[in-house]
Amino acid sequence: MTNWLPNLEQGKGPLYLRLAERIENDIAEGILTPGTKLPPQRNLAFDIGVTIGTVGRAYNLIRERGLVSGEVGRGTYVTDHKDASLVQAPLHTEPFGGTRSAVVQPGRIRMDSTAAVEVGQSVAMEKLLAEITSQFPREMSSYSRTLPASWQQAGSRWLSGAGWTPEPACVVPTLGAHSAILAVIAAITVPGDRVAFEDLTYCSAARSVNLMGRRSIILHTDNGSATPDDFERLCAQQHPKLVFLMPSLHNPTATTMPEEHRRAIVEIARRHNVWIIEDEIYGSVMGHDHVKIAELAPERTFNIGGLSKSVAAGVRGGWVACPQHLAARVHTAHKMVTGGMPFIMAELGARLVNSGEADAIRARVRTEIKAREAIARSIFTGMEFSSQPLSPFLWMKLPDPWLSGTFKSAALNEGVLVDDEDEFKPGRTEKVFHRVRFGLTVPETRDEVIQGFSILRRLMETDNASYDTYS
Repeated sequence: MTNWLPNLEQGKGPLYLRLAERIENDIAEGILTPGTKLPPQRNLAFDIGVTIGTVGRAYNLIRERGLVSGEVGRGTYVTDHKDASLVQAPLHTEPFGGTRSAVVQPGRIRMDSTAAVEVGQSVAMEKLLAEITSQFPREMSSYSRTLPASWQQAGSRWLSGAGWTPEPACVVPTLGAHSAILAVIAAITVPGDRVAFEDLTYCSAARSVNLMGRRSIILHTDNGSATPDDFERLCAQQHPKLVFLMPSLHNPTATTMPEEHRRAIVEIARRHNVWIIEDEIYGSVMGHDHVKIAELAPERTFNIGGLSKSVAAGVRGGWVACPQHLAARVHTAHKMVTGGMPFIMAELGARLVNSGEADAIRARVRTEIKAREAIARSIFTGMEFSSQPLSPFLWMKLPDPWLSGTFKSAALNEGVLVDDEDEFKPGRTEKVFHRVRFGLTVPETRDEVIQGFSILRRLMETDNASYDTYS
């Protein structure tokens, strides 16, 4: 039995939550190792001055998170998270969503999204949808129980780049890139496994991991990108089962991972037996010729892409190129977590790609993004931000004394929606960036882009003492 005694003076929320979080943190840091017996509830309650009920609720919570196991009369023991038989799904105790509003009021300038800019996509889609409904009336009105080769061929074509083309047989069509991420996580991890995310990332994936009973852990970065040293340290200390990376255009920092870092991270992942998700949703827009992680480590990398940022978000077209022996497993997992792939969406996405229409739309999207990014550079001259000519967003450094959340609230008050830095944090961290993300693709016209950016520029030049009610 351990003489471990937690300090509950720090933290927020009810005492039982603070106690559960203290236990979880100490397990993650190796203070409480697998096999350690926790103090009896009555003893711990007396030692820290709380009720037995408080300790009981905390112990039940960490048991549901898969961190401990126990029997009446035997005691409560820290489990090895790799032992799937002892792991249960967690009881979610925090909001599912991030800092965005679930419902957007009309009349706002939307700079909190990076969906593909409108360039007349509906003309091509109208034609293709008419063909699909005419040729496949039965499939349109029933469940899709087949996997046409054309769907996989489209994914192979769309994911290819930098001299790499995945085998069509290894490609799984998905209901967008997000569903692909969930399918991979469901297929190769079990509740209690750790999934590593950079300290700024696509947080809908990190929140989904927690909701699915896995544990998201933070990989610290340098200049917006994961480094081999930090990844090595994380693997040695916390043993993640999977790491999620966005190497081609990192969201939200707009950085690109150097090739030498990609190669080093692959070697570290091999040594520590870590799977890799390579999210290339923005890579499709950028068209970089950097070597793919999937090419360097095909045996452990899931390369994910889709149409949402470069063609049309509403199509929900996505694909994942899997290690050869795992494609069928991911296909099954995708069906289980989504309910199945709608025939009309999968066929439309495949036809857009195979017909060449997606390439033509992407070219127009790139032209418009480049023009809007140039507008941003002009309006924000003299200010510090990260971007690239084909980046659909800017990562803006706020001038003193603005705070990220305060600025987001002030911008909303001026009719402009932006994302604060907390939207991209997968967990609590001491890092403060004082930055916000400005998307530039959703406004309908360039004039609206100019209007939104002009409001934001004026706001940043304003003393935020006028907005202290939004802090």
